[in-house]
Amino acid sequence: MNKNRFNSSRRGPAINDRINAKSVRVISEKGEMVGVLETRAAIKMAFDQGLDLVQVSPNASPPVCKIIDYGKYKYQLQKKQAEAKKKQKTFEVKEVKLRPGIEDHDYEVKLKSIQRFLNEGDKVKITLRFKGREMAYHQRGMDVLKKLEREIVSLAKIEQVPKLEGKQMIMVVAPR
Repeated sequence: MNKNRFNSSRRGPAINDRINAKSVRVISEKGEMVGVLETRAAIKMAFDQGLDLVQVSPNASPPVCKIIDYGKYKYQLQKKQAEAKKKQKTFEVKEVKLRPGIEDHDYEVKLKSIQRFLNEGDKVKITLRFKGREMAYHQRGMDVLKKLEREIVSLAKIEQVPKLEGKQMIMVVAPR
């Protein structure tokens, strides 16, 4: 039984004395229909069983109330929400920055990072930066991104094809 007979927060269903209807349709703890009762009588019935009267359908005519342990009800609701949150797929967008004249070893290190991010289920934004005279050699940057694309094709699908935006070329890949 809820020690505080009043629902201290306005969120959630109305319980006990917070139910404003004159009469309510009552469902027992076992799920059996008790019938339409005066609200005071329904609250007394719930208290006699050591439970609370919780309004489960306020828009019905008359409102539907259930005799349950409100604390247990809130706990089960929290568990359901936590379970739903756990099943939710969350991912981050990781960023890897490259240069058009990247050396082989540096390229391999960046490739391993991208593969690790994809295996963890994260999207990867690959940014290739051009500086100074490198701007005249966009094809060299495109070649680096195409080579990278060929090596990760089994792990990822291309979400955004390589596109030049100002002084950088951007490609976004997502795990398969």
